[in-house]
Amino acid sequence: MKKNIYLIALILVLVGGLNWGLVGLFNVDLVAKIFGDYSTASRIIYVLVGLSALLLLLIKLNKIKK
Repeated sequence: MKKNIYLIALILVLVGGLNWGLVGLFNVDLVAKIFGDYSTASRIIYVLVGLSALLLLLIKLNKIKK
């Protein structure tokens, strides 16, 4: 179960990173294009990406402490 959550978090962070790369390079927000500007679905995706990044950070910090 923990491995699945980690994998999902990793995929979401990669999707978020690629999306920000597209925004920076081409001014294209793929999430907004797919789900609509400021739609509930887009906001949920952004929140999940942020929470995933926080989770991966906490996992990494926990491994450093050990």
